[in-house]
Amino acid sequence: MQAEIPMISLNNLHLTLGSGASRVHVLKGLSLDIPAGRSAGVVGPSGSGKSTLLMVIGGLERADSGSVIIDGRELGEMNEDQLAAFRGRNIGIVFQSFHLIPNMTALENVAVPLELSGEKNAMKMAKDELAAVGLEERLSHYPAQLSGGEQQRVAIARALSPQPKILIADEPTGNLDDDTGHQIVQLLFDQQQQRGMTLVLVTHDTNLAKKCDHVVRVRSGEIEQNGQDKPLVTAQA
Repeated sequence: MQAEIPMISLNNLHLTLGSGASRVHVLKGLSLDIPAGRSAGVVGPSGSGKSTLLMVIGGLERADSGSVIIDGRELGEMNEDQLAAFRGRNIGIVFQSFHLIPNMTALENVAVPLELSGEKNAMKMAKDELAAVGLEERLSHYPAQLSGGEQQRVAIARALSPQPKILIADEPTGNLDDDTGHQIVQLLFDQQQQRGMTLVLVTHDTNLAKKCDHVVRVRSGEIEQNGQDKPLVTAQA
């Protein structure tokens, strides 16, 4: 059987944050491959490094050493402008806090990354993305006029609007009630499967993580192996 090609390949990552007495070695020689088109749930205790790992994958944090290869490109070889352009084309990011622009409508929020990339049909594409997440009737509403679940749907539509190859989500249901959270999770998985994207989901909920193709357990900046979990893909600490 032919091995799956990794969309995300991390090798021997080390990352230290802070300085002086507050200096913390967050990632400690972490290595991980995630195949294209698959989903990975990242779990671990608070402070384990799982959110930092996600930020490294998204190009929002740079590792001190080791390699971060996304779709065959080494992020460490890019300057800030190149990295921003690559991230804009290839990586969608959803946060626990929705990070919508308050004085822009849902449609305008989703159109922002498309307009920044020079897309001429930004508004039409943004409208289509909002329809895909069930908000075709809320285009002209501002964030304050939307429920928490609706705001997160707008944030997901915005992340998906450039048609990224990778979607990363950091506790995307953290600010939502259980029922709304389940709906958002189902939306993420549905969109991932329909679009053939690679999904990396950080969550404190191990049951949610196990809905993914692979479970990655992070503790103290390293990856744990657990034979009872779904198999990791070439993952080693």
